[in-house]
Amino acid sequence: MSEINYNNRIFKPIVNDDKGVVTNNTTFYYRQRGSVIWGTYEGGGIEVGTITGKILGNGKLNFNYQHVTVKGILMTGFCESTPEKRSNGRIRLFEKWQLTNGDKSEGVSIVEEVISKG
Repeated sequence: MSEINYNNRIFKPIVNDDKGVVTNNTTFYYRQRGSVIWGTYEGGGIEVGTITGKILGNGKLNFNYQHVTVKGILMTGFCESTPEKRSNGRIRLFEKWQLTNGDKSEGVSIVEEVISKG
């Protein structure tokens, strides 16, 4: 797989696990410097959240996340994302995540890049 630059890319969920609070109204804003990635997310069941992680040698993303839900609950976890470049040019991330607090539930999600029309 060719190297993907995630800097200034925006993603929205297209598949969500029922156990999570992320919805299709959540928006993720990614940044990248070298193999380090970070970003913010908000919307849906999320008031505000952050991610920090890195791109592994095999192209997967490995990051920790934390967010505050719209109900005021602080949640933390980790995620491994496998990227796929789609025929339409968008990047799709297949994610496996697990909470590190609360009920420590785990799940899967798929997010896809939003292409700016401007």
